[in-house]
Amino acid sequence: MASGETMKVEVVSPERVLFSGDATQVITRTESGGEIAFLPGHTSFLGVLTENHTRITLQDGKVQSVAVHGGYVEASGGHVTILSDNAELAEDIDVARARAAKERAEASIRGEHDATVEADLRRAHARLSAAGGLGDK
Repeated sequence: MASGETMKVEVVSPERVLFSGDATQVITRTESGGEIAFLPGHTSFLGVLTENHTRITLQDGKVQSVAVHGGYVEASGGHVTILSDNAELAEDIDVARARAAKERAEASIRGEHDATVEADLRRAHARLSAAGGLGDK
């Protein structure tokens, strides 16, 4: 990657485009279990996303954090597009509400172990990670 090289990044939900801009890197997590980083010039890629804290590094070095709750990521021709039924920018996340959801999911998972509770817990973790609220408080 040449210095100053960027790619167009979009995070899109059914309701709106949450983010659209130039970035030097995108890090997200696919269902196959691992994080993947996209840089300008990345080879074409299509993947299924799991709940995660996606990080978009902007031209000025700042990071736009996004809680992504499933969906798809596509990299092609200098663009990275994240399509998600539900995604939230870090600044739009209510940290207190996300902590409460995490605590409810953790309490539920102790009682019974089902996929819905696990998904709730993953969503809460993605929100808190994106909003910087995972620290002990």
